[in-house]
Amino acid sequence: MGRVSSRLPTSTRPAATSTGLLARVGLQALAAVVAGYVAMGVTAGLGLWAAGAGDLPGGFTAVLAAVVVMAAGGKIELSGDAGALAGTQAELTAMPLTVTLVGALVTGFCFLRPLRHHAVTSSRELLMRAASTVVLWLAALAGISAVARHDFPLTIGGRDEQGSLMDIFGELLDAVNPTVGFRTDLGPTLFYGLLWILGVLVVALLVSRRTPLPPRLVRYHEPVRPAAYAMLLLLLAYVVVGLVIGLVVAAVKGHAAETLAVLLLGLPNVTWLALGVGIGGSWEGRVDGPFGLPMPQVLDAVLRQGGTGDSEDLSTIDLNSLAAQDARAWWLLPVAAVLVLAVAFLAAVRSPARIRPWQHALHLGIAFALTMLVAAPLTLVEARFGLSVLGIGELDSLGGEVILRPHIWKTVGFALLWGLFFGFLGGLLATRVHRKGETEEPKTPSRP
Repeated sequence: MGRVSSRLPTSTRPAATSTGLLARVGLQALAAVVAGYVAMGVTAGLGLWAAGAGDLPGGFTAVLAAVVVMAAGGKIELSGDAGALAGTQAELTAMPLTVTLVGALVTGFCFLRPLRHHAVTSSRELLMRAASTVVLWLAALAGISAVARHDFPLTIGGRDEQGSLMDIFGELLDAVNPTVGFRTDLGPTLFYGLLWILGVLVVALLVSRRTPLPPRLVRYHEPVRPAAYAMLLLLLAYVVVGLVIGLVVAAVKGHAAETLAVLLLGLPNVTWLALGVGIGGSWEGRVDGPFGLPMPQVLDAVLRQGGTGDSEDLSTIDLNSLAAQDARAWWLLPVAAVLVLAVAFLAAVRSPARIRPWQHALHLGIAFALTMLVAAPLTLVEARFGLSVLGIGELDSLGGEVILRPHIWKTVGFALLWGLFFGFLGGLLATRVHRKGETEEPKTPSRP
């Protein structure tokens, strides 16, 4: 009898290898998604706790889920009910960018970590990892969206005689228990959530110097990655500076809980606006009613000059308007110059020596413009709430509006000019530093 081989047929080996790779990639993608959402949830939870949301009547979990949904690009719809003869109007468009940034950094790091020891990455494996992460991310986002729904009662009664009159008035109008609630708009949430996670994965690949790229993309390593990494450092540097200032303010001027809430929920909303204003960009907006921006006060003060409700009567946020309220706002200009020059120099040092200063200028100019094209719209804030009676007016004590919109193309244009100038200057400074690709000429031994 012939010898019977115990080995599996050769044709089954690729299938087994593919199955093992798919299982490993799936588990690693699941770990990245879980880590990202846990980081976002912890950050949002601490921020809401500092803001006093822990005292909400049975709605903390729903509010926490809503903040995470908004941080991941989702859309939350507000609604209200005030009876037959009264009505509530509520709108909210904003991103808690601290939560967004933490989630993006953790998810991007965990996505890249399994690739750090690879000498090369195939397009197939990279697409498999990206697809697994995207599918799991959207599935988790849909689950969290189901939890992000709640209704809160509003109390329109006051104290003493005024309170009694308001209670009677509410009973007559069948508006004793007005409510405001929120729900997740699932369709737009999944669409923008898809854009969010795709953007995170692309940026993670762009800024990582050590993660290998598929052979077809290797040629984009030198012109893209140093500038992309520099822009990430610039955004993070502004967040760190804002964090230090915020902690000092919390320690010195009091209101520590409110300041920590801003730091944990919306710090990049303020610091990236400061970056845009520092380079010459501008925003517009208005604040009406009891609601407003808790930090910084100079920004809230300028926005409250926007008028009495006319949709065209908006204040402009730029260096001049901020400095008119507080002369220290002029410091935004030199701070921007120092930090942009620093990251421009770093990008040039990380680039091969054969890259010329004018090429650094072009790379950084495009990168800075694209960065502000993404970062500036993320600072958009539009919030409005009002309780109307018979549809002809609003109760001032329960009405308010906050608007903050970037002048996108003006800010992007200044970012392009700053990137071109400081990219060229950084390239010139880097010529005095030894970089990769430079070779030292061998020294000729001296004769005795």
